[in-house]
Amino acid sequence: MSFWTSAAETTGNAVLEEDFEAAAYRLISEQILYAADRGSKVAYGLIRDYQKEFKRALEPFGITLKVNSQLRYVCAIPLHAKTTPVTVDQTLFALVLRIIFDEETRAGNHDENGEVAVDLVTLEVKYKQATGGRELASSGKLKELMQWMRRWGIARIAVDEASPLARDGYQSEQPYIVIIRPGIADVLGEAALERLAQFSAPAADVENTIAADQLPADGNPDEEGEA
Repeated sequence: MSFWTSAAETTGNAVLEEDFEAAAYRLISEQILYAADRGSKVAYGLIRDYQKEFKRALEPFGITLKVNSQLRYVCAIPLHAKTTPVTVDQTLFALVLRIIFDEETRAGNHDENGEVAVDLVTLEVKYKQATGGRELASSGKLKELMQWMRRWGIARIAVDEASPLARDGYQSEQPYIVIIRPGIADVLGEAALERLAQFSAPAADVENTIAADQLPADGNPDEEGEA
C-alpha cells in the first residue's frame, strides 16, 4: 500500500496518489507555495487540507511543514541548520529584502496577501544602508538576483500596471517594482539576519555561503513548477 493510499481514498479517489506525491515533491523542491501563484492553487489546497499526512511525509527528510491559512501559503522548513552554497550577492540581497519586509510590515504597508512592494530607488537606498555602502547590482545582474529570489519564493517582480501593488505611483519611471513575499519571514529567521553584520564593510572578505535556515541552492532560477 502506498503512503498516500488512505489519503487518496478519503477523496473518493478524486485526488490520485500521484497528485499527493507531486504536491509533496513541489513543496520540497520549491520550499514555499502560494495559492495566488499560477499553477500552485491546487497543490496549496491539497497540502492545507491534508496537513497531517504531509507532515508525516516530510518528517523523514528532516523538514517541518508550516501552513499559513490567512495569507494562503505553505512552507517547508528544514529542522537542522546547514550551510548552503549561495553567493555573497544572493545572501546580501535576500537579507536586505527581509529587513525591508519587516520594516514595512510593522508600518502596515502590505497588501491582503502580506506582500510588500518596494521601488528600485528605495531598494538601492536600503541596500546601501544595510550593507555599509555597497552598491546594489544593476540592470541584468539585479534581474538575475531576482530570478533566485523568485526561485526561493521570497520575492518577485511586478510589471503589471493593473496590479494594486504596481499602482500608487510605483510604475511611473521605473521598469518594475519588487514584491517581497511573506514566506521570507519563515525561511530567513533572526539568526540569518544577524549574519548581515559580517557583510557590512564594503571590502569584507567573507565566505560565499549563508547558514541557510533554509534557502534551497540547487536548481535553475528560471524553473517554475506546475500544479
